[in-house]
Amino acid sequence: MKFEILHKDKSTRARAGKIITAHGVINTPIFMPVGTAGSVKAVHQRELVNDINAEIILGNTYHLYLRPGTEVIRQAGGLHKFMNWERPLLTDSGGYQVFSLAENRKLKEEGAVFSSHIDGSKHTFTPENIVDIQRLIGADIIMAFDECTPYPCDYRYAAKSMELTHRWLERGIRRFNETEPLYGHLQHLMPIVQGSTYKDLRKKSAETIASFNMTGNAIGGLSVGEPEEEMYEMLDTVTGVLPEDKPRYLMGVGMPVNILEAIALGVDMFDCVIPTRNGRNGMLFTSEGIINIKNKKWKDDFTLLDDNGTSFVDTQYSKAYLRHLVTSGEILGAQIATLHNLSFYLWLVREARKKIADGDFYSWKNIMVKKLTARL
Repeated sequence: MKFEILHKDKSTRARAGKIITAHGVINTPIFMPVGTAGSVKAVHQRELVNDINAEIILGNTYHLYLRPGTEVIRQAGGLHKFMNWERPLLTDSGGYQVFSLAENRKLKEEGAVFSSHIDGSKHTFTPENIVDIQRLIGADIIMAFDECTPYPCDYRYAAKSMELTHRWLERGIRRFNETEPLYGHLQHLMPIVQGSTYKDLRKKSAETIASFNMTGNAIGGLSVGEPEEEMYEMLDTVTGVLPEDKPRYLMGVGMPVNILEAIALGVDMFDCVIPTRNGRNGMLFTSEGIINIKNKKWKDDFTLLDDNGTSFVDTQYSKAYLRHLVTSGEILGAQIATLHNLSFYLWLVREARKKIADGDFYSWKNIMVKKLTARL
């Protein structure tokens, strides 16, 4: 995996670049639609390619491990072939999902023992078998096993958890170096910065994972309930430490405003379920603000979903029509809303890349932040 920075913003840490993988080029900053179980909900693969031009999507190790299982994926020749996706894939470590099962998991030095949310069966994730599972899934970019601390989290626990994540990282990298990819293309392991909302812990964690000199680095444990100001403070600390010549991936973030502010702080990669999940529930993101399409005010509004001339997919549909579909429970409503939101997110990061290249990202970002928080 090669990362090249093409442009830098003069007023912020924002940068535009590209990541080259075996399955194609990823232009950064980039948003990755979440395909939890090998499917971006309500969106066909051809729509991801042809309609919204998703350059990379994300799969979830925890969910794919439980269903359909790694043996099925192995027999298919890896997740790319299983789901008929020829572009880059990233899998997360499953750590967030495991640790969200607070009442159904037990944490040990060896790893995490947990009960499946599907049938209650017992399983164990370790730093080693998480690498093995992701080898079997076959994503281009895979993640090291970590503990995602909750918010709020006291300092002592956050420090203890961070040190455990670092020990697990050493074991995961060792297994990664001892094994080979299974499907003829290289894979790249990213470690994850933890440390809750404590600046000294975040700095220490960033320094530690940077010392392993992997091809990219991730930032986890944010957007878990902390105030936005604290999230930005942690990002400012971490991106000031992580090497500039490696892509930086902020996991699970977030709202459009969060993405723009994180880009300004030097983050390159994002994923979040918000555009798909919120879209299915009738929340639309537009260039002028947020729409709850279920509101009665849209019942006879025949203007387009985003009528400022911006080219989003499915903007040929009116607000009134989409409201009718959503309130009627029609599946097409969830599809249109999801495609619209994903298209908007990908338009937003494309625009950010253009503004960084043009030299006016900072002023554009500040204008957009005000617009994107408006409730229409």
